[in-house]
Amino acid sequence: MRKVVLVLIGIATLATFSVAQSAAPQSGTGNFGPSAVWQPASGFLATAQAACDKSSGAPLEPCLIDQMAKAGASPDAVRFTRQLYKLTGEVGIMSGFDNSGKVDLAWVTYPLRSSPSHGLLLINGQPPMVNAENLAALDQNGLQQSFQFQDLKNQYPKVGLFPGDRDGKTWPNSQTGPNGGLQFVIGYPLRNGCPTCAHAGFALFTWNFDPTGKFTGTTFMGMTPAPIN
Repeated sequence: MRKVVLVLIGIATLATFSVAQSAAPQSGTGNFGPSAVWQPASGFLATAQAACDKSSGAPLEPCLIDQMAKAGASPDAVRFTRQLYKLTGEVGIMSGFDNSGKVDLAWVTYPLRSSPSHGLLLINGQPPMVNAENLAALDQNGLQQSFQFQDLKNQYPKVGLFPGDRDGKTWPNSQTGPNGGLQFVIGYPLRNGCPTCAHAGFALFTWNFDPTGKFTGTTFMGMTPAPIN
């Protein structure tokens, strides 16, 4: 009888361990969670760059990522930055995470950028990383054909879309999409020809995902009024 009890305890322990393992982020998988968030110390970039300068001709970006672990970043934080670097060629550190269901949100800080230094990714869906600052993915036709935009061009002839200067604090609104999918509403600044030119309001787009978390494209929603001069 004692042997049976011990066997049953062993099976229960193994099952508990398996559940815990499946719930935790695993190295090599595409899923990321709060464990990938890292807030580097203020002197991290200078210290890392100094260390990389001493290396034998190694490219700065991969060297900088290697320095993250030495500065206290978790394995998941380093893994996230490596995956993002492979996707975009930029070093980005997850500075915030929001669990939204089939698809999650990640604020990213780009230490080597001057401006904008923050960005937004839609992660853990299909594909695993969708860059919300990729203007080529926006429904430009819907914007161009809207009466609002045509009227705005009379006032700002060179008006166009620019990446958002995200503050890393205000999460986009999410809502239920068609057939039980998920949508994120994200605004993008409209400026008259250049990043520092006259501000002409914001264009709003939904980033659309089906019920399985697959990205299906963007849809133009509307615009906010241009600021009153």
